[in-house]
Amino acid sequence: MLYRTSFLATVLFLSSFGISADVLARSGPFHAQGEFAGEVTATSVLLQTRLTSVPGPTLDQNGDVPGAEGAVQFEYSQNADFDPSQKTAWLTADAKHDFVVRCAIKSLLPDTQYYYRVHIGTETKPMRTGPVREFKTLPAKDQATNVTFCMGSCMNYDSFIRGKSNGGGPVTATAEDKQLGYPVFASMSKLEPGFFVGTGDIVYYDKPNNAAAKQLPELRRKWHEQFRFPRLIEFFGKTPAYWSKDDHDFRFNDADMVGEKMPSPQSGIELFREQMPIHASEDRESPTYRTHRIGRDLQLWFTEGRDYRSPNRMEDGPDKSLWGKEQRQWLEASLQESDAAWKIIISPTPMVGPDDAYKKDNHTNLGGFRHEADSFFAWANEQGIDNLMVFCGDRHWQYHSIHPSGVEEFGCGALNDENSRRGVPPGSKRGTDPEGKIVQPYTYDEPTGGFLHVSVSPDQEKSKLQIQFHDDHGKLMYEVAKEQ
Repeated sequence: MLYRTSFLATVLFLSSFGISADVLARSGPFHAQGEFAGEVTATSVLLQTRLTSVPGPTLDQNGDVPGAEGAVQFEYSQNADFDPSQKTAWLTADAKHDFVVRCAIKSLLPDTQYYYRVHIGTETKPMRTGPVREFKTLPAKDQATNVTFCMGSCMNYDSFIRGKSNGGGPVTATAEDKQLGYPVFASMSKLEPGFFVGTGDIVYYDKPNNAAAKQLPELRRKWHEQFRFPRLIEFFGKTPAYWSKDDHDFRFNDADMVGEKMPSPQSGIELFREQMPIHASEDRESPTYRTHRIGRDLQLWFTEGRDYRSPNRMEDGPDKSLWGKEQRQWLEASLQESDAAWKIIISPTPMVGPDDAYKKDNHTNLGGFRHEADSFFAWANEQGIDNLMVFCGDRHWQYHSIHPSGVEEFGCGALNDENSRRGVPPGSKRGTDPEGKIVQPYTYDEPTGGFLHVSVSPDQEKSKLQIQFHDDHGKLMYEVAKEQ
C-alpha cells in the first residue's frame, strides 16, 4: 500500500525523537504533523501544532491522520536547554478547528534565535513533551545583516505517491522517499535558510481527478497527509515559513470566486486560515495579503490572488482585477512608503511569464488579467519604484524572465519532479508572448523539481542580492547576482 509506511518505519521515526516503541501501544494524543513557526517578525511569531490520535507518519485505514482532543502548552526560550523559559497558557485542541492549536508569541527580541517545544496534556498532568524546535526572529528595520530564504510551490502529493508524471516531468520518487517525504526538503535543510516561502498549491484538492476533495473531511485530509512526512516535520521544525494559497489549495484548477462547483469559495478561504499559521486562530477578518520588512535591505509583499478577483472569463480591461481595488491600493501605497533596497512581490501566479496561451486566470494571460499587470508595471516605472521584482509560483517550470517594462520575474517551479514540466518560451505561438517581447535569460532544458535560494548581503552602504535556482536534490542550476 503506497499510502502507508510500515510499522517498523514508524518505530524508527519515533525513536529519532526519543519515543520508544511502547508508546505506540499507549493512547494519544500525539502531534504527528510536528510544529510550525509562521509569520515571524522582529518581535513576534505564530506557533502551531495539531493533536492527533496516531503518532505518524503512518496513515490510518482511511488514509488520514485523525485528530484528537487534548490540551497544549508552548514553551519557548533563547536557550536550547530552556533555562530560563516562558510558557503559554494551556490551549484546547477541538474538532471545530480540526484539532489545530495556534498561539501568538509577542515581545520577542529582533534577530534572535529561539527554541520551543510543546507539552501535551493538562496543567496538572502533562502527558508528553515534544522535541525541541527553533526559529529566528527577523532583524530590525534599520539593521544591516545577511538574510537567506528558500521558496517553493506546487507540491503535488498524488503524483509523488502514485509515481505519475503530471506534465512530462520525470518520475523519481523512491519507496524510501514515499515514506520520508519530498527529497527537496532535505536539500533545502542543508542550506539552513532563515525562512521558507510557500507560494501556493501546497495541497491539491482536485487530485486525483477521479477522487477530488469537495467536503470538509476530504479537504482537511489533504493537509493531514501532506504534513506528516518526517522530512517536512524536520524542515519546518527549524525553519519558519510564510504561506500563500493558489487555485489547487483554494478550490480547483484555475478557480475564481464564481460557480457552484465544490468546494465553495468560502470553504477554501476558511480552510486555508485554519490549516496555515497566517493569522491568529480567532482572526477571521485580516486579509491574507501583507508585507514584511526584513532588516535594512529587504521587503516582501505577499499578494492574495483568489479572494478578490473578478471572474476569469470577464473581458479584460481597467475594470477587471485579480487583486481587487483595496489590495492594489494597499500594494501601491506600501511600495511608495518603502525605502528597502530590494522590493520583492511574492505572487502565487506569474505576472511576466510567458504562460500557456489557453489559460485565462493570471496576469500574463491573453484575455486574463494582463491589463492590470501592464498598468501596474507602468505605474511602478512612473513612480520610480526601483529594484522591484516578482517571485512567483504556480508555473511548474523554473525561469527568469524580463518584462518589456524592465520588471524581472523569477519562477520557482514545482517542488517535486513528478509535478514539473517544460515551459513556454518567448516567441512561441502556443504561449502568451507570441511576438517575443519578453527576454528570458534562463529556463531549464529538462524538467526537474526544485526551489529558489535567495541571499541578501549588506555591503557598507549598499546591498547585494543573489538568486539561485536549485533542483530538488540541491544541484545549482542557474544564478543571478545583483548590486544595489
